[in-house]
Amino acid sequence: THGFVFADHHTQVKDFTSEDERKRVYDPEVAELIKLHSGASEVLVFDHTLRTSDEQAQQTMGARPTVRGVHNDYTETSAPRRLREIVGDAEAERRFGKRWAIIQVWRPIRRKVLVDPLALCDGRTIPQKGFILVQRRYKDRTGEVYHISHNPEHVWFYFPEMERSEALVFKVFDTDASTTRFTAHTALDDPNTPADAWPRESIETRTFAFWD
Repeated sequence: THGFVFADHHTQVKDFTSEDERKRVYDPEVAELIKLHSGASEVLVFDHTLRTSDEQAQQTMGARPTVRGVHNDYTETSAPRRLREIVGDAEAERRFGKRWAIIQVWRPIRRKVLVDPLALCDGRTIPQKGFILVQRRYKDRTGEVYHISHNPEHVWFYFPEMERSEALVFKVFDTDASTTRFTAHTALDDPNTPADAWPRESIETRTFAFWD
């Protein structure tokens, strides 16, 4: 309905910085979580991004900084292109014949989030305007995202002090035009953050969801 859902989600992962443990333990957990909340029949995990607001920890964890800017991770062009890149042309063409979506899962990886919590915009309140296409150029590919300009119609939500056992599941692309297709989101500068709060440490997981 809104494009996102807040979920209690206990994980068996001990160390989110371990690529092997993410693949072996977390990928199946995420797939089942998304199936539960979306009704998708199949989920393919294709990317994880660790983030922290601590610059030194970014180096030791191999993490990226938090993103303070309202955006949606995929566009009408970059979403199908990403599917082709991950599954190949033949499989992508087969998938294009039915509904599919890109759904992400966001959660704290150690302690509760006190700094830069994730804020999400109710997708029903995003008018069909204000989408600014921005390219992200990598060595091997060019991605596209939408930056979302301010609109007084937007209605925002965030969940303060999220714990490691809680997760946000949200859509950033959906071929079904009758649903909420995009979920604008950003790190939030929370005025209630304590001055001595520890840095945010989180993981976002990107997946393709498929329906029969």
